[in-house]
Amino acid sequence: MLSPGSPAPDFALPDDTGTDRTLADLTRDGPAVLYFYPADFTPVCTREACAFRDVHPRLVGAGIALVGISPQGPATHAKFRERFALPFPLLADRDRAVIRAYDATGPFGLGVARITYLVGADRTIKDAVRADFRVARHARFVEHALAEAEPASS
Repeated sequence: MLSPGSPAPDFALPDDTGTDRTLADLTRDGPAVLYFYPADFTPVCTREACAFRDVHPRLVGAGIALVGISPQGPATHAKFRERFALPFPLLADRDRAVIRAYDATGPFGLGVARITYLVGADRTIKDAVRADFRVARHARFVEHALAEAEPASS
């Protein structure tokens, strides 16, 4: 897992519509949450995506972009987004180059680790969490990022 303060590797990956997305684009207007996950339609990955879906309006309100990254292709991502009404893009890292660059490979370099990063507008890693089966830790991580970004209510 990359450490806070380290530069976030840039990338260009196709989303579920086939449009390339870059880190520079995602962080143009503020921070971004990048979450790496093993596969579309698996039980834990579906729970995680739906948890992020449910908090997505608050992320948008706080100016935080959100994308999921996994090795499946754009067509599978499109079906996953449609089935679960996911309002954020899913990026296809078919050759796993970005997964490796973000140190999100699973044990022994196999598979994909469940890691969520908060990347600042300056494209540095601000915070990160790894919890392969505990979706609640990723949800708490995003809640913490929101608490830091949202203005305190009066």
